[in-house]
Amino acid sequence: MTFRLAHVSDTHVLSPEGVHWRELFFNKRITGWANTRLRRGRVYRRRYLEAVLDEASTADHVVVTGDVTNLALEGEYAEARRLLASRAGRAEITVVPGNHDLYLPSIRREGRFERHFAPFVRSDLPDLGVDVDAGRYPFVKLRGPAAIIGLSSAVPRPPFVSAGRLGWRQLRALEAILTRPEVRDRFPVILVHHPPVYSRGRWRGRLHELRDGLVDAASLREVLAPLPRGLVLFGHLHVRFRCRLGALDAVCASGAALDHSDETIRAGYNSYTLGQSGLTGIEARVLDSSGASLRRVEISERRGRP
Repeated sequence: MTFRLAHVSDTHVLSPEGVHWRELFFNKRITGWANTRLRRGRVYRRRYLEAVLDEASTADHVVVTGDVTNLALEGEYAEARRLLASRAGRAEITVVPGNHDLYLPSIRREGRFERHFAPFVRSDLPDLGVDVDAGRYPFVKLRGPAAIIGLSSAVPRPPFVSAGRLGWRQLRALEAILTRPEVRDRFPVILVHHPPVYSRGRWRGRLHELRDGLVDAASLREVLAPLPRGLVLFGHLHVRFRCRLGALDAVCASGAALDHSDETIRAGYNSYTLGQSGLTGIEARVLDSSGASLRRVEISERRGRP
């Protein structure tokens, strides 16, 4: 029996109604809105996203590693939920939050992510999760040979800071989950938005983690270190690559709607094939220059620094 997993990330869904000026001023959204207007509006293509989701949903399971919305607006959440729910009949869909999904403290207080995406984060082992900003994490889905474990690194941050954090309670819960027999006997697939590795020099990499990465990445790596095999899937960086994290494969997915000449950045998704013996295949499916079809592309390897 084989199990095919599609990995989508950073969809940055925009609201069909647009943005009202009252939603922008006097909060962090103004910087995100300006970024969309000055850069993302030229390179994010809605039809690319729909093409990627259509093909990805031919897999057995689709995982989305965060930044599902662009500014965490109610209209963006509703539209993202509609896009995912319309494809959930073909493949099961799992979502974890990114920093854009908890853009402001008010989004956390009202439980917007949990309210809209509850069907996509339902856990088979709910008692093992802890309450964090986005809901109850880690969650676990036991599917065939895979134990899919969702983490939340999304926390509200001040302007110009997009770093994530898991927190010690979530990390301890993850440690306990990994020892459960029903998890230990399967191939672990860890989902997190922020990168658990960096590819810069040690000091530059640490500064990057504090501003734009995962501030407790070292603690996550420590929890995962005893695992003899597994996948760690993430996004946030808008470029696809793979590297080693001890005995694990760590793989980043690019933005699912990006129009870009570089095929490591261009819209697409990653595909993983699992069997009873573990991981048997990794590849990317990337939109061609016309945006009409997707083609197979090898995922380049990088040396990730722990």
